[in-house]
Amino acid sequence: MALFAHLDCNNFFASCERVFNPSIIGVPVVVLSNNDGCAIARSQEAKDLGIKMGEPFFKFKDLIEKHNISVFSANFELYGDMSNRVMTIASQYSPEVEIYSIDECFLNLEGITDNPRDYCLEIKRKIEKCTKIPVSIGVGPTKSLAKTSTRVAKKFQNKTQGVYVIDSEEKRIKALKWLKINDVWGIGRQYSKRLLSNNVNTAYDFTCLEEKWVKDNFTTTSLKLMRDMKGIPSIELESIKDKQSISVTRTFESRKEDIEDIRERVSTFACKCAERLRKQKSLCTRIQVFIITDYFRQDLSQYSNTINVKLPYPTNSSIDISKFATMGLKNIYRQGYRYKKAGVIVMDFVPESSHQLTLFENRNPKHTVLMKSVDKMNAHYSQDLIRLACQSPGKTWKMNQEHISQRYTTNINEIIRVKA
Repeated sequence: MALFAHLDCNNFFASCERVFNPSIIGVPVVVLSNNDGCAIARSQEAKDLGIKMGEPFFKFKDLIEKHNISVFSANFELYGDMSNRVMTIASQYSPEVEIYSIDECFLNLEGITDNPRDYCLEIKRKIEKCTKIPVSIGVGPTKSLAKTSTRVAKKFQNKTQGVYVIDSEEKRIKALKWLKINDVWGIGRQYSKRLLSNNVNTAYDFTCLEEKWVKDNFTTTSLKLMRDMKGIPSIELESIKDKQSISVTRTFESRKEDIEDIRERVSTFACKCAERLRKQKSLCTRIQVFIITDYFRQDLSQYSNTINVKLPYPTNSSIDISKFATMGLKNIYRQGYRYKKAGVIVMDFVPESSHQLTLFENRNPKHTVLMKSVDKMNAHYSQDLIRLACQSPGKTWKMNQEHISQRYTTNINEIIRVKA
């Protein structure tokens, strides 16, 4: 019989900050996005104060002093390292693991244990002992039911001890009747609205729909989800795959009006995308570039635009991708606007080792050797030691991170010091 476990780190970014700063345990914690723009993570205490996910920082500034809220700028280097530690421990308990996100993973427990609750309590104990990151674990006969179990385990911590198992039809129905349709994994906001308009209010209501109606009105993926929630395994674990798109987007530390400032940023984003492409040995054939003004400033003129650039040949060269991204920017840039954000997304990948050559391909073979040398030197000496001239050598851009914590686990100069 199929058996899946879903592991979810509780309030992960906030929990990472608490590992190295125990004084904020029990205190409301909010983690901000790049350039301290909006809330991207909240502890339960902050959620209880009404701070919403994605809420702009300036809207809840008044609450900070009033409720002694601890605010942190996003420290993704720290969070990524802590995530790796959690996933490494979890992978010791199953030969088949799907890392779903930075704070979630699925484990295949089929044939591993006859007592999944005790087994998962041991996983939870080991992770919390070794990393101090609190986790919740749900178990079920399918992935979606395991995910549902985790929501139950989190909501009713005192009763479940952070682990809940759906191992009977009675428990399955009870959990699905409790779970609201807009909280169902895989059902987005638009689908939720359509389902609510058809009196589908809970996950259980969703499983009671006719399969033909779901297929005709939604997607094949939605039909698989419905069957999965009925207890029929329909969504398989996915092995780690190369990314099918890579994006680098940033909010500027201040609004930019001059195209040269924006061009430098877009070129840098393009080079970052190219570097990541080379790491996974892929080439891209399409680039998307976008620019956005500050839509929170209604007193300013608003404009946003996106362009897709089809490349004449597959490439992962920073030189090529920067060139084509800059061409795209010039086509969508408009004078008279103060831009707040830009981004570059590379898509439509082909393997580096087996892409189809064309008779008139203009790809410069010297770029491959050059990029390998650049990557090697940057990795050995310093990130961005060697840059393109269009990236304005000597010019550094620093994000607004007034509340950044130390990189306790990845930078020797920022590790915890103990006075003995």
